[in-house]
Formats: sequence, C-alpha cells, structure tokens
Amino acid sequence: MKSGGSLLKLGVFAVVTIVLTAVLASTIGNFRFVPTRTYKAEFTDVTGLIPGNDVKIAGVEVGQVKSVKVSGKNALVTFSVDKEVTVRRSVQARIRYQNLVGQRYVSLSEAAGNAEILPAGATIPVSQTAPALDLTVLFDGFKPLFQGLTPKDVNQLSSEIIATLQGEGGSVDQLLVHTASITNTIADRDAVVGQLINNLDSVLATVDKRDNTLDQLIVQLQRFVSGLAADRQTIGDSLGNINDLATATASLLDQARPPLQPDIARLGSLAGQLNTDKGKLDAILQQLPHTLNDATRTASFGSWFNFYLCDLDGEILMPNGQQVKTAGLHNTNAACNGD
Repeated sequence: MKSGGSLLKLGVFAVVTIVLTAVLASTIGNFRFVPTRTYKAEFTDVTGLIPGNDVKIAGVEVGQVKSVKVSGKNALVTFSVDKEVTVRRSVQARIRYQNLVGQRYVSLSEAAGNAEILPAGATIPVSQTAPALDLTVLFDGFKPLFQGLTPKDVNQLSSEIIATLQGEGGSVDQLLVHTASITNTIADRDAVVGQLINNLDSVLATVDKRDNTLDQLIVQLQRFVSGLAADRQTIGDSLGNINDLATATASLLDQARPPLQPDIARLGSLAGQLNTDKGKLDAILQQLPHTLNDATRTASFGSWFNFYLCDLDGEILMPNGQQVKTAGLHNTNAACNGD
C-alpha cells in the first residue's frame, strides 16, 4: 500500500513537471499549437527582421515569421497566421519596432479595397507593404534635443516617438506634451546658453575685424602648401641626401671619438692650469698691446726684426734630475744700455 501511494505521488509529480516544462518551453520558444495558414510578403527593406519574430494584428499576436530571403531587388518574407484569422486581399503589412533594442515584428492591418479572402500561400505585393521606420534618420533629427536630456528622458521620449509615428501607443498630443516638458527643462538653462551665444558673438566679431588678415593667412597657406606640393620630388630627394649626410656624420664621429676622448681630458688639465696661473696670464694679456705696438714700430722699417742679446742665464737639467745653473752673460753694447 505504501509502495503504491509513493508511485502515485511520483507519477503525479512527473506529469506536473513535464506539463510545466512544456509550457515554459512553449513560452520561451514562442511555439504555437494551433492550425495556421502560410502567406508571403515582399518588402523593400527587412533589416532586423528574423525568423521567429511575431506577426500581429491590432497588437495581438496571430502568427510568426517563418523565413526571410532575397527575391530580386526586394526581400520575400514567409509568415504564418492562425487559421481562425481572416486575411483579405487589401491587407497592409508593415514592419515595426517592438522595442528600443531593435526587435521587429510584422503588423497586418485592413485597408479599403478588395474584401476577398487572401488564399493561403498568396503573396502580398510590395505596394501593400512598408519597411520599418529608419531610426537613424529619426534620431539624427532629434540629436540636438537629446544632448540636453538624461538617459531616462531619452529612452522615454524615444519610445513615445516610435510608438506615435508607427500609429501605436499614445497620441501626438501626449508626445507634444512630453516634448514641451523636456523643452521647459532645457529652457531653464537659458542663462548658460545665452552666455555661450554671447561668447561666440565676441569670437565672431574679433574674427570679422581681422577678416583681411585671416584671408591673407589662408591665401599664403594655400600658396605654401601648393609650393610644397610642387617641390615634393626635390624635398623627397633632399630627405635622402640628409639621411646620407647623417650616416656619414655618424661614421666620422665614430672614427674621431677614440682620439678625441684623451684630447678632451688634456683640455681639462690645461683649463685647470690656466685657472691656476690666471694672475700671470692676465698680466701678460695687459702687457701684450704695448708689446705689439713696439713690435709694430720695429717692423715698420722692413720685413725683419733686429734683436740684441743683452743678458743670458739659464738652467740645465741633467739626466740624473739635477739642475745646473749656467754663468750669466751681460752685453755692454750701447743698445743694451739704453743709449
């Protein structure tokens, strides 16, 4: 008895689980288990429409899109409609946005004309179809308005614009009321906008005062660019020559670097010695002009100099490092005595 009761409970649980799973799968997969009829429709543009999208009449789902393929210059959409729904030859098929994510659906509506029932498998001509609204062109027109809105306002306004222009949702009056509210919000920032316009007016006024200079600048720039374009071959050749020169200079520096390094080191020693004897060097430089004047007067009598050796003394450095002084010599010539 206990085993039979357990099996019964397990069976009931399994049946309920299977039924709920089937319902969930049907909901997610959008499966339909009613008799349907298949129709076709030609569209000039079906961008974003994919198999599995809904087919609706007056907002009520009545079918699904089966396939989308190219037919000549147009697109051929095959879709199903519940068998209980009557489709007439005057039917109008339009592709509409279901949400801002970009999901589409096919909307069917009756129009004045032939009231005969459209047979299954028939094709709705392109003259009775319309593609989805081009949101890129639409939102480009509203771009200046969107720049002053928050993301929440943009989403709400966009949804109302799409719904209104597609003939769904709120009326045009409601759209205008919401747009007016947003416009009032933007108008609250008129002080900032006014200051921006004033600043822009000042900039334009300054540019207007210097229009001649600006015009000349543009003309000169045009001439400069034209000159560069005319001499592009020469400039290109010169760049090649500059590259060769840089290569040769690098090679020259590479060769001169080894002997140049000790010379620079010795130059440092020389600079240090000159700094040590700067007093003597300064005295020599001060006496040099007088010496040169005397030498100039002497050389003015010919292309030679006459020297008289008046005094001589010196020191001899011996190989052992000893310094030996020589005997001093004195010339008693009148030239040496100042006579």
